[in-house]
Amino acid sequence: MPLHELTSTSRVTVFPLENLTVAYTTRSGDTRHLGDIALVAVVREQGDGEELWRLARVLGGRVQEEDQARWILTQASRARVVMAHGDLPHAQWTAHVGRRFALGSLFANHDVLLTGRMTLAPKP
Repeated sequence: MPLHELTSTSRVTVFPLENLTVAYTTRSGDTRHLGDIALVAVVREQGDGEELWRLARVLGGRVQEEDQARWILTQASRARVVMAHGDLPHAQWTAHVGRRFALGSLFANHDVLLTGRMTLAPKP
């Protein structure tokens, strides 16, 4: 069951990760619009984002949840920097957030990681 559902229009980076299509965008926790919250989600009808945490354990070799979250953020920020697959500057999306993880300290300009499932609206 998702923690909550978010809907917005923002820059979304879409990239492949193993057998998944993953989307990454940012949110702001306050009026400063710093993008301090990362949303990294699988793009498909099924899935809850736990696939990302499993990959962090299996591929990344990370045992601690904090390290797993950092591995997920590293994959997302790497994809954005190299534009590995697609960059959608004004994508409309809906995300079903399955997990919220507060990082112990700022990492890749984020202090919170949200994971889950995202649906991208078709382009008009």
